[in-house]
Amino acid sequence: MNQQLIVSVGREFGSGGHEIAACLADRLNLKLYDHNLLDEIAHEQELDSAVLHRYDEKPRRLFLSRNENGYSSSAEVSVACLQFEYLKRKAEDGESFVVVGRCAETVLQQFPGLVSFFIVGDPEIKCARIRNLYHLTEKEALHKMQRHDQYRKKYHNYFCADRWGDSRTYDLCVNSSRLGIEGTADLLETYIRNKRKIQGTADTASREELP
Repeated sequence: MNQQLIVSVGREFGSGGHEIAACLADRLNLKLYDHNLLDEIAHEQELDSAVLHRYDEKPRRLFLSRNENGYSSSAEVSVACLQFEYLKRKAEDGESFVVVGRCAETVLQQFPGLVSFFIVGDPEIKCARIRNLYHLTEKEALHKMQRHDQYRKKYHNYFCADRWGDSRTYDLCVNSSRLGIEGTADLLETYIRNKRKIQGTADTASREELP
């Protein structure tokens, strides 16, 4: 692909959003950024990867951090900002990639090649997926699902003006329970390719209008 393409995938826990993002990355031959971001940052800056992972996509703990002169002492905020800066640097270098979560639809919104999705799912189907993945009871799976979604919501809403999961923030919000993982990936891949065709046509027309 000649034009830069950045695919941002937000997701509810258990919706299969990460699996869908990996599928899109494979189909479009793009690098996938998720928690592996922290391994690359740790290697680049000689930091402890395990410590970074401990605070990945976690909301700031109010009683264990404070703001002073515009800077936060929160480890969660520091880890998030490391990822935001890394993603922006990759985008500024012209790299195309798929990124899961990490407020990417907001952090990278200035890049015209950005396409953003949010994946939801029916509660019973999400619960069944979580039970199978983590070998939990239904009660444990529901608790895990609610806890992780609460973390993601607080994390996103702390850093972004737009609300987590608000359909107006994304190109598309899709319920993966309707079409399944592969079917949802098919839908999103078609959207991406059609959007890029339209953008390419518009760019060509704009150049032709120049004197």
